[in-house]
Amino acid sequence: MMRFKLPFAIFIVLAILLAVGLRRDPKLLPSALIDKPAPAIDLPLLHDPQQRLKVDGLRGQVWLLNVWASWCAPCRDELPVLMELAGKDGVVLYGLNYKDKSDAARTWLQRWGNPYRGSAVDSDGRVGIDYGVYGVPETFVIDGAGRIRYKHAGPISAELWRERLLPVVRSLQ
Repeated sequence: MMRFKLPFAIFIVLAILLAVGLRRDPKLLPSALIDKPAPAIDLPLLHDPQQRLKVDGLRGQVWLLNVWASWCAPCRDELPVLMELAGKDGVVLYGLNYKDKSDAARTWLQRWGNPYRGSAVDSDGRVGIDYGVYGVPETFVIDGAGRIRYKHAGPISAELWRERLLPVVRSLQ
């Protein structure tokens, strides 16, 4: 009788773990950086490599960092939303062009539109690693003190902007 109870107990435990895992939203990836200082960025800008994007230069304002690439299909899907929200609702939007070729990225923005005040070139992905980027697109909300307050993995839709990101931005402004 004992030889049936132990496998059954193991099965029940595994079934519970599976049920808990299936209820989680895969877009809500945990980030160890929430409420921690945003990692340093000191990278050249895509359209003017003589200028640099520096996190320290953005202190005092709430801003978004959108990680994107020209080879990323979901990045193209979220671009109309980013174009609409750029500069609206007091939103400051910067890009981090992740593991991309600069010529391809410039062409992509010229073709589809450029919602960014500036987009830093992270060709080797080191800054993306510092931010814990899983893939593109990802968006971070950074407060005036330079702390990461929210992270979203995946494309931003109009609904997601209204229901999740904008309330976080407004609460920090």
